[in-house]
Amino acid sequence: MAVSQVAPQSRRLHSERVVDVASASSYRHFRLTHFHLELEVDFERQRLRGTETLELCCLQEASRLTLDVHPSLSFQSIGYRAGGGAGSKLAQVPYETQPFASYGSALVLSFPEPWKVGTEFQVQIEYEAGEGPGVCWLSPKQTAGKQKPYVYTQGQAVLNRSFFPCFDTPAVKSIYSATIKVPEGFTAVMSATSWEKRGKENTFIFKMLQPIPAYLVALAVGDIVSAEVGPRSRVWAEPSLIQAAKQEFDGVIEDFLSTGEKLFGPYVWERYDVLFMPPSFPFGGMENPCITFVTPCLLAGDRSLADVIIHEISHSWFGNLVTNANWGEFWLNEGFTMYAQRRITTVLYGSAYTCLEAATGRALLRQHMDTTGEDHPLNKLRVKLEPGVDPDDTYNETPYEKGYCFVSYLAHLVGDQSKFDAFLQAYVNQFKFQSIMADDALEFYLDYFKELKKEGVERKPGLEFDTWLNTPGWPPYLPDLSPGDSLMKPADELAKLWGAGSLNMEAIKAIDICTWKTYQLVYFLDKILGKSPLPDGNVEKMSKMYPKMTEASNAELKLRWCQIVIKNNHQADFVKVKHFLHSQGKQKYTLPIYRALWGGSEAARTLAIETFSGTEAQLHVNVQNYVRKILASKAATA
Repeated sequence: MAVSQVAPQSRRLHSERVVDVASASSYRHFRLTHFHLELEVDFERQRLRGTETLELCCLQEASRLTLDVHPSLSFQSIGYRAGGGAGSKLAQVPYETQPFASYGSALVLSFPEPWKVGTEFQVQIEYEAGEGPGVCWLSPKQTAGKQKPYVYTQGQAVLNRSFFPCFDTPAVKSIYSATIKVPEGFTAVMSATSWEKRGKENTFIFKMLQPIPAYLVALAVGDIVSAEVGPRSRVWAEPSLIQAAKQEFDGVIEDFLSTGEKLFGPYVWERYDVLFMPPSFPFGGMENPCITFVTPCLLAGDRSLADVIIHEISHSWFGNLVTNANWGEFWLNEGFTMYAQRRITTVLYGSAYTCLEAATGRALLRQHMDTTGEDHPLNKLRVKLEPGVDPDDTYNETPYEKGYCFVSYLAHLVGDQSKFDAFLQAYVNQFKFQSIMADDALEFYLDYFKELKKEGVERKPGLEFDTWLNTPGWPPYLPDLSPGDSLMKPADELAKLWGAGSLNMEAIKAIDICTWKTYQLVYFLDKILGKSPLPDGNVEKMSKMYPKMTEASNAELKLRWCQIVIKNNHQADFVKVKHFLHSQGKQKYTLPIYRALWGGSEAARTLAIETFSGTEAQLHVNVQNYVRKILASKAATA
């Protein structure tokens, strides 16, 4: 099925004709070629203040320029100059802010005359930011060191409009630079290809030489140090975490990167660093180019969660390099990334391990669809975003795991792994530094595999590409996970034994879990959770018998054991639930535990209230709000 490639410039993208309803900006009228941030960090006032300079080119004649902003931004002055140079004097331009959506507003600049097509000009905005949802200020108690404050930005999906005025749509990519002045004793890092410090001024200079969308611009400032862990990688963290970070990731990141390059083509971002965030960081990881922000929960002490970083590395090709053009096509970022992640793990660890990991992902998708109902409109790959709906409110497991199933189905149609790997390289090369829609990707796939196009594979009954994209529900095709049976069957058998009313301890002891890897233990605990509540006394016996699981420092195991403890009302281990909630603030771990507590016994509900009262101040504001909603719900007590 060899195919000649179509040159990127010869293909008109569907994304060029699609509107992003989550952006108020006039990105179709103006092209952003570069922007520069010149900011000073003020921890006392919790403000970023300074200027932004945008370099623009007119695409369609227009006299008004609209940028995405947030009501938390304040503007001191806005000026402009024609041409690309900085020598001419700025002319002031009238501006106003207008309502747009709950998550942002529109900054409208009105020029005295329309810009002609092809005209280049600059806009300079003097402003302050700091209170918006994309700029997160942490008190010392919310950090690992407990001594100094910390600030970081989180742009995905539409939060960076509270960091700087922008075309806040993944359809727009540009290069950027920044000069960040920070107080003495603090360090700044950004998602940029170059990093330089001016010592006397305590100022950091950044340049991103590759075009990226606004949501991938990221800044963190705190008591941060670094350590080299590879030829093109370092870890960053607070001093109290840096040694653990170095031990956990020394040498392994380069293995992940080089494997990804063999599969998907060159790594174009020069460096790949990892910043371990304070414990209150609510996400597992954010794939900001050149430096991924991750939860410190990955520091398990035994490298058992080190491969979680493979997902974020895979975004270097799928998401950061080839990007969904709007948030209704989020599966393009995450479905391809899940597939890429599992290709890398297969090369490094074998297909049995990958299938076991994929089985845990499938269980999460099943749990999600059982909770929402399979026919829920968000259980489609292509989500129709309505104007005013925050893209973050559509977030769920579907674009990840159903998206993975669709990409796996495309590989299944090809029937030859090496040929599909070659396609993925061609796909990345075709669309690199571009933002695309599903139709762009699927048309390229059919043009690449012309024999499949002749067969009409996109119209197979029940498996039509349109069905995949636009019909909610369980994936119509599931990848074969049977290579993982050698790891899953012993876990299935052991879970069945523990779920029995009369325990066969001889059979249980015959299954040795000492050699099981992390995801085998995770898979087993998922099965136990599905069978819970177990017969009386079984969880207590399991707790004593398996300290490897029940006393583990691994956060994935802790999460599941806490859920099992709550669902079985095993109050002797409630202290472990409380400790886990106090030790981290990751949304993926915190919210399921609070849901389980609030849906559990009276003692569990009391624990939820007491624990939230003691941890609320250290949680991210979004997580605080989510937990409050859980505790205000009418969950039935056990």
